Formats: sequence, C-alpha cells, structure tokens
Amino acid sequence: MNILVLNGSPRPNGNTVQLVNAFAEGAISKGNKVDIVNICRKRISGCLACEYCHTKGNGSCIQKDDMQEVYVLLKEAEMLVIASPIYYHNISGQLKCALDRFYAIGSVETLPNLKKVSMILCSGDPDMYDGALFSLKGDFEDFLKLQNIGIVTLAGDVTEEKIAEARNLGKSIQEVSL
Repeated sequence: MNILVLNGSPRPNGNTVQLVNAFAEGAISKGNKVDIVNICRKRISGCLACEYCHTKGNGSCIQKDDMQEVYVLLKEAEMLVIASPIYYHNISGQLKCALDRFYAIGSVETLPNLKKVSMILCSGDPDMYDGALFSLKGDFEDFLKLQNIGIVTLAGDVTEEKIAEARNLGKSIQEVSL
C-alpha cells in the first residue's frame, strides 16, 4: 500500500516526528511504501479561494509552490496519515494550509486510490484533540469517504509505550479493501 504521511510538526526531532518514524517503521516492515512530507520544511501557501482550480484550472491549483509535490504523492496514495502537534486546539497552521489546498484536487472522484486515513496527534494536554478529530470525521471520513484505521494521541512526553502503539498501527495496515 502507498502511504502518504503529512507531518505538520516544525520540530525535526520532536514528539510528532518520533511517532511518525515509529509508524513508518511498522508500515514498511509489512511491505508498505511510506512517503513522509515534512510540511513545515516546504513552501506552501494557504488557499486563495480564487476558484481557478474548479474553473480554468480543471483541478490544478493556480499557485505553483511546494504543494505541487504533495499533489503528486496524494494522487498515488492509498492511505493518508495526518500527523501534527496540537496548537491552540487544532493541527499546526502549516499543515492546515496544506490540507486547505486539498480543495483543488480533493474529492472521491479525483482521488480514487485514497481509501484510508489515520492521525497522529501530540499535545501537552489530553483534552486538546477535538478540533483535529472534527476535521478527521467531517473532511476525511464523511466527505472523502476514507476508512479511519486508527488514531495515536500523545499528551506529554514520548514513552516506549506510545512508540510501540504508533509502530503497531503501522504494522496493522492491510491492503485496501474495496
């Protein structure tokens, strides 16, 4: 299975990255292909709401920034993993910009390979995930009709138990069932 991980953490060695790496290790050990995009290291602007993508652009965004790389991987992906620290009750702003740009190409019809979704969320408080989970349900499960295969949350510092949980989530990934 082709798995695209969008890492929304600006910290190169932070908690989110540690869990993403454990997830990827588990998924790769079962024969899956994993692409990790470190969104905070990319130049991705927010959506302009210009509607170019749905008029003259025929599904192509007018902005030619690093999101073009993400679009290529997204079209090939069978599974999407959204990984982020929680900032002010939701995912990081950098990742939010990237997800908003799904608007140009993101629909059931234009992403026929994409069937599964998962989240990896880190915060300092166990009660901070509502905003991210609202987006997971509405945007990805309901709108894109993706199967949620699991969520790993971490409140506080990374533990071996949480690393194992992320690794096991990666190992649990099976082929797409249509």
